[in-house]
Amino acid sequence: MITNSKFQIPTFVAPSPFVRAFRHRNYRLFFGGQLVSLTGTWMQSVAESWLVFRLTGSSALLGVSSFASLAPVFLFATVGGTVADRVNRHRIIVATQSASMVLPLVLAALTLTHTVRVWHVFVLAGILGVVNAFDIPARQSFLVEMVGREDLMNAIALNSSMVNGARVVGPAIAGLLVAAVGEGWCFLLNGLSYIAVIAGLLMMDVAPRPRRAADRSALRDTVEGFRFVARTAPVRALLVLLGVISFSGMPYSVLMPVFAESVLHGGPRGLGLLMGAAGLGALGGALSLVRRSGVRGLGRWVAAASASFGAALIAFSLSRAFWLSALLLIPVGAAMMVEMASSNTLIQAMVPNELRGRVMAVYSMMFMGMAPFGALFAGWIAGRVGAPRTVAFGGVVCLVAAGVFALRLPVLRHEGRRLIVAQEVAGGDPAVEITVPREPAVE
Repeated sequence: MITNSKFQIPTFVAPSPFVRAFRHRNYRLFFGGQLVSLTGTWMQSVAESWLVFRLTGSSALLGVSSFASLAPVFLFATVGGTVADRVNRHRIIVATQSASMVLPLVLAALTLTHTVRVWHVFVLAGILGVVNAFDIPARQSFLVEMVGREDLMNAIALNSSMVNGARVVGPAIAGLLVAAVGEGWCFLLNGLSYIAVIAGLLMMDVAPRPRRAADRSALRDTVEGFRFVARTAPVRALLVLLGVISFSGMPYSVLMPVFAESVLHGGPRGLGLLMGAAGLGALGGALSLVRRSGVRGLGRWVAAASASFGAALIAFSLSRAFWLSALLLIPVGAAMMVEMASSNTLIQAMVPNELRGRVMAVYSMMFMGMAPFGALFAGWIAGRVGAPRTVAFGGVVCLVAAGVFALRLPVLRHEGRRLIVAQEVAGGDPAVEITVPREPAVE
């Protein structure tokens, strides 16, 4: 913090290039509120999966629970992305975060009064999924409005660090609370945590965005986003890889209550520790990206992280010792985070700002929208061949997908470079000085 000698106005100076995005006041407000809220979100995630498993004892219904919360993202994210490109993104996020606060409070009331039924969990999870279908594209595309293109990668990496810092703390707290006082208190604390993020959003000073032409068809706008993805080989390849990994690999987290209770015999505390270990690894993966200032080599990082994710999943599926399993989840979390954040950065660097919401909607469909279908499939398979074999099969699929992407990388690199140069020259963000990058895009 320094002071302007003429006007005596406090000006923030980032103490390190690792946190360049903190130079922007709006991002600091966003980061602080999200850090509190996401801790509550991870608490709810663990408590909700344990509640479903406690009420039903079914690994298949764990898959149904995840499907109910994430399938709406796949179905409605394109609508949410179109809205994000046509309406003020800041207002969308305020509305979606407010709605997200109500739902855990309802679930808390049902759980604490001992009237909760498993169908209540599924219905509330489905409603939250619809809210997220509008929230995620708006929130992802709002990042560039807060920090500009020059600090976008740092903001994405810091966001990932924040999500996974909460992912370490939240499950650990949830495991202790569930064992001590039950799931309802986790839901209540999650609902109250949204006060911080809503307050931060309302304190922002957001410049008005140019309005899109009113005569444009919403359907035409939606199709335009899909066409951009379909004809843009590097973006398409990154999204297909992300979708395959989300479908085949990410369901390991849905089956974690089965591992904690039936395979590793750790109970709810063990579940919190296992989820926290994956979060610790993901935090490390995100921090490895914070120091980067360019996109050179990120394509190789995507391929290597995807392969590492698959290999670590296979190793985890073979372990029957609790602490070994927890240690193996650290590289699982790290590899998944590097793959996801690197893909996000590359895609946002290649997409025009006027298409950002719609393309990030497709990103949401692949990252979060494919996961519920994978969870449903994994829950069904695990009920027949067991959770360990199911996770091992998903790891093998991830390894194969990583190999295919790595083989195509030399071709994708040149097209990716051209797209990034085009976006810099076009000045997708008018607040950012236009420069032509000297680094290749997808390398």
